[in-house]
Amino acid sequence: MPCVTGFSFADKDLPPEAPLAMPVQDFHARPQPTHRTPPPRHWARRIFLIAGSGLIGFGASLGIAALLALDGYDAVDQVLAILSLMLFAWIGFGLLTAGAGLIVSIRNRSTIARAFAAPSRPVAVLVPVYNEDIAAVGARIARMATDLARIETQSLFHFFVLSDSGAAAEAAERAQCRLLRHPGCCPVFYRRRPINEARKPGNIADWVRRFGSAYEAMIVLDADSRMSGEAMARLASELEADAEVGLIQTNPQLTAARTLFARWQQFSVSFYGPIFSVGLNWWSGDEATFWGHNAIVRVRAFAESCGLPSLPGPAPLGGAIMSHDMVEAALLRRRGWRTRMMVLRSGTYEESPPTLSDHAIRDRRWCQGNLQHLRLLDASGLHWVSRLQLLMGASSYLTSPLWLLLLAVGAIQSLRVGGAIAGSATPWWLVAVTVILLFGTKLLALVWALFDRELVRSLGGWRGILISLLAEIPLSILVAPIMMASQCLSIVEILSGKQSGWRPQRRDTDGLRLIEAFEHYRVHVLLGLPFWLMAMADLGTGIWQLPVALGLLGAPLLAAWTSRADWGEKAARIGLFAADPGEAPSAALEVGFAPTRTLAPA
Repeated sequence: MPCVTGFSFADKDLPPEAPLAMPVQDFHARPQPTHRTPPPRHWARRIFLIAGSGLIGFGASLGIAALLALDGYDAVDQVLAILSLMLFAWIGFGLLTAGAGLIVSIRNRSTIARAFAAPSRPVAVLVPVYNEDIAAVGARIARMATDLARIETQSLFHFFVLSDSGAAAEAAERAQCRLLRHPGCCPVFYRRRPINEARKPGNIADWVRRFGSAYEAMIVLDADSRMSGEAMARLASELEADAEVGLIQTNPQLTAARTLFARWQQFSVSFYGPIFSVGLNWWSGDEATFWGHNAIVRVRAFAESCGLPSLPGPAPLGGAIMSHDMVEAALLRRRGWRTRMMVLRSGTYEESPPTLSDHAIRDRRWCQGNLQHLRLLDASGLHWVSRLQLLMGASSYLTSPLWLLLLAVGAIQSLRVGGAIAGSATPWWLVAVTVILLFGTKLLALVWALFDRELVRSLGGWRGILISLLAEIPLSILVAPIMMASQCLSIVEILSGKQSGWRPQRRDTDGLRLIEAFEHYRVHVLLGLPFWLMAMADLGTGIWQLPVALGLLGAPLLAAWTSRADWGEKAARIGLFAADPGEAPSAALEVGFAPTRTLAPA
């Protein structure tokens, strides 16, 4: 393999080119695997999750069907029962994943963390940018470079700032990259594409085709993400140790939050994320998916497997593949490469959108990309778990119209029977199952906190956790119907042919004006009016519509209030959503593993 040697990095924007072929893949032709596909693993775990989720959905739908049948059972009742089955099964899958993660974490909590060796070959660290605050990007790179120098691996990690920004941004970006170059520090290179073909995947593919053969591996970041030196060295060491691994994905934590919304998201990921990530890793095995950043990829495997074609037909469901990461993981597995997940308790970070509306804008792009995945389910040669993951990604958005349809059909049925159902006795077990499904993951996270003192400390102690939960639960209840409505609107726009576009992400802000929030959520307010009227007409039959009505009607106020940084600071001062995991010492320890020695390059 060619290597970047005998070349002075000082004051150079780019190293010598080292081309690597990256052919465009054919989804209808089965490729020759690079490695022999190993025998099936974790099949019992996957059957447990799929069958368990189905049983939860089936049991809950039977209880609802029995309740509906008290006044006769017709087609409307059948629709309600079927919708209930699908929604309960979807929620049950998440709860079972978290439950498995809790058991695995408790079982492995005393395992000694493994040491790692420094990589023997240079690793490229790719930082794609698109009209970003380049000073903030530079600060993250400087922090990572300092961390790598601390463990004496700085010469082995080469940063590439890959710009898709407009021409007006080039001078500032180039100057910022030159400021980051110091003797004895990580090399920092810069390249701007004048033509932004295929967005981020096209940006990465351009780098692979120009420089890929000089590197064994690439760590892919987003403009707002970063990793500790230990985490990057650990990833590179793990990839080198197993020649059949093509991808290792980590579980980034949220950091650097300022607004109340971002702090809330940061707390939720920190508190609920550990057991869910361990559970996801438990069943995904060698078929882990890719989230597009904070992961290491074998360059040769990526080049031979992941050249993405354009989908036939017009955008938004045709054209360039938007949610490319999950597709790239599936294509790596199709060639026989193992795709793994490494769950780290710290050392891998990204930032949250600062406001509810910014989150919805990003989610709109994801929705379009994930719906494209439905067109790839019949692609030749995909592993069945890869097909399941693509289907689950699309289903995560299709559950929103299902929920809305369930609410609408339930309201129609309630009007038809004149409150007869509400007056009948709901089985206690059905109420219990509903409560467990809605709040079970929060309870499981509380149980794990009993075993993880470091997690409790990082979240402000038990007082901080409890008051944060008291705020997080009602916030979640109110925001859930807002997200449901936003995703339903996204699906309508996509099916009507409206593109999501490509504009820079807002990484930070200090408040939305109420008029701006109302402009974004005026449809939500209109949608909330009928739910409010139904709830007020009869609280007995409309009690389930009341949280939906309050969330939708209050969407502009909630979005404006949670977008403010001053409220975020006030919350932090009283211990509410106060922790920032990115400020904790960066130790690349697996979740559920107690630190027993300092990790350092061997």
